[in-house]
Amino acid sequence: MKLSITRLVLLLAMLTTASFAVAHGVDDNTRTFLQQNTGVQFVPFLYIGAKHMITGYDHLLFLLGVIFFLFRSREVLLYVSLFTLGHSITLMSGVLANIQVNAYLIDAIIGLSVVYKG
Repeated sequence: MKLSITRLVLLLAMLTTASFAVAHGVDDNTRTFLQQNTGVQFVPFLYIGAKHMITGYDHLLFLLGVIFFLFRSREVLLYVSLFTLGHSITLMSGVLANIQVNAYLIDAIIGLSVVYKG
């Protein structure tokens, strides 16, 4: 019971301080492009996504978790596939359904999922 209360307090603390976080560390040029974008631009978004996969802290922490906590090839394949599927579904849902969510809240949830994995 004590562990559950601790987790709840930690979750609430993270959610209330999420607005102070830096959302994915987007540089100024990328931020300007994203804010001014009005149409479909496949190649620039492909580049931004690839850059995020290499430098995004959620991906780096995910990779660290996979390296240190999963040992069987089947577990690695399953976990990487589920991460990719979840990321793809949320991104496509956001774009296709025009759902806009506070990026700081999303970063807090990503951080919680990484902590949970750890």
